[in-house]
Amino acid sequence: MQCNIDARGRSVRLVAGLVTAAVSILLIALLLMNLVQGMAWWIVAIAAGLGGAFQIYEGWAGWCVLRAMGWRTPI
Repeated sequence: MQCNIDARGRSVRLVAGLVTAAVSILLIALLLMNLVQGMAWWIVAIAAGLGGAFQIYEGWAGWCVLRAMGWRTPI
């Protein structure tokens, strides 16, 4: 994969991924303490974790899937 984003885009994706992953970890902690209940919340927590991990990968690798598909992103 060829780098298709600049340093600013890399940092934005990395920070967004870290925030999303942190929210996922917080939600999983709330689920384990039974403060939030329901299978739907587990799905949201896992999806957020996977999305955050993918954003971290994009920021680390300097590659954006949307740009690779031809979409123009503002950052």
